[in-house]
Amino acid sequence: RENFIHLCNPHLEKMKEDILYHFALGTGTHDFPTLFGDVKFVCVGGSPSRMKAFITYIAEELGLGSPGCDYPNICAGTDRYAMYKVGPVLSVSHGMGIPSISIMLHELIKLLYHAKCSDITIIRIGTSGGIGLEPGSVVITRQSVDATFKPQLEQVVLGKTVIRSTNLDEQLTKELMQCSKEIGQFNTVIGNTMCTLDFYEGQGRLDGAICLYDEEEKLQYLKNAYESGVRNIEMESSVFAAMCNLSGVKAAVVCVTLLNRLEGDQISSPHDVLVEYQQRPQKLVGYFIKKSLGKV
Repeated sequence: RENFIHLCNPHLEKMKEDILYHFALGTGTHDFPTLFGDVKFVCVGGSPSRMKAFITYIAEELGLGSPGCDYPNICAGTDRYAMYKVGPVLSVSHGMGIPSISIMLHELIKLLYHAKCSDITIIRIGTSGGIGLEPGSVVITRQSVDATFKPQLEQVVLGKTVIRSTNLDEQLTKELMQCSKEIGQFNTVIGNTMCTLDFYEGQGRLDGAICLYDEEEKLQYLKNAYESGVRNIEMESSVFAAMCNLSGVKAAVVCVTLLNRLEGDQISSPHDVLVEYQQRPQKLVGYFIKKSLGKV
């Protein structure tokens, strides 16, 4: 089953029905191969509105939709996640943080498996805090690292610590970088992405409700991160990389930086500027999809 999704769970084969509870979908109630069998590209991001905006954008880019066309939420039966589809592209929200994206990925990977999808590429598009980069720069992740700069996900399973690799597909990373060069609209770099368990203390911010370190300690930590190869910080990439690795799926993370954390902690750019920044990963991934389908 080369190039097909593979599941690291022998128990699923014994189940008569698989209910994807947080998607409000199930193999007993939905025909997964008919609904999703043609999917080749899956884009995931934090907010439902952003992922709906992406499916609208990619539909127009691929010539599969018309201006003003609405796309129904496939997961309308739940308020946990939102899912949209047009042609070979699936767009799914994952919420914020490792627990939320982990739940979503378990069910997404099973969905793709039950749909008998092959040659799948999954890309996380999102926002992040940059380190040593101008706001609006796009980072394509080489490796996701933890808060100690190690390229690994540490997870406790049945009371035992399990270490999983967080490398991302090297060839896919290079292809995305080439796409950005061809677009030529914004600064893009390849670098490590630090994945934290928290937005405030875990990322060395001084503006949370609790902070027991000073500015000098914060800046030294961020400088150490930069010297180790880290170029941005977010909260989902480690488990995303680990789960895609285990499932044999090509994966990438493409995030725009909303600020340079060496210069501050709070996002102060005007709303319209932030909206344009958030469109940059969409433009890059959209161009990559078009190029992959021979539509560039």
